[in-house]
Amino acid sequence: MRKYWEIMKGQIKLDTAYAAWYWSSTASTILKLLVVYAFWHAVYENRTTVGAVPLDTMLTYVVLAMMLGEYVSGVGNQLASSVRDGSVAVELMKPYNLLDKLVALDLGRKITAIIRETIPMLVLAFLFLHINGPVSAGAGLLFILSSVLGILIGSQLDLIIGIAAFYLDYVWGLRTMRDAIISFFSGALVPLTLFPGWLQTVGYFLPFRSMVHVPVAIYTGQITGTDALLAMGVQVCWLAGIFAGIRMIWRIALKRVTIFGG
Repeated sequence: MRKYWEIMKGQIKLDTAYAAWYWSSTASTILKLLVVYAFWHAVYENRTTVGAVPLDTMLTYVVLAMMLGEYVSGVGNQLASSVRDGSVAVELMKPYNLLDKLVALDLGRKITAIIRETIPMLVLAFLFLHINGPVSAGAGLLFILSSVLGILIGSQLDLIIGIAAFYLDYVWGLRTMRDAIISFFSGALVPLTLFPGWLQTVGYFLPFRSMVHVPVAIYTGQITGTDALLAMGVQVCWLAGIFAGIRMIWRIALKRVTIFGG
């Protein structure tokens, strides 16, 4: 595990060296916050609730979901690129598991983003958009734990894009479809509670709900008590199942690998 820890720290040091990228990301996030704020104020004009959700709760949910949604992708594109250019052959000969190395790099980037982007943006959202705090201290703690689980689920799922490159010439379309499905069913756009009943049922049987909706719903009090613990238990099950499934598919892919350009 130590080598993956060092890989993650190296990625954090690399990311902190690019100030221009940091400021451009910050400006982009501020713009998104302003758009979200204006949009939902327009939706709530002349009404106090939408789907039994008041404006302050909706703004809190959407802002947190938007920020958490930035972390559900991973390094699938990086893996796909290494397959296409042939560099994966060299990586596979090195003394580490390539998937674990990529996940470590991804976590390093996300830790940097949390410190340099998400925390400052949350401070601005509390001060100027007046979003709510967690419904309780316990909910705040569960939100953090649930968010970590959701981020890890997203990181593992994204590896499917890279593995698909062993079989497909291009994965751009698959990536686009993945992003659209996750944005919709994870609750990153709107709370799943606003979906029609049958669509909510479909969402409950997919892993995407565990990536954004569950942690944010715990924070806002939409999921509480035993239900929150059960929802986190489902997250753990999804993470374990996806982790095992990805590794199994990876071993199969390595036996049939065709490296383009290598």
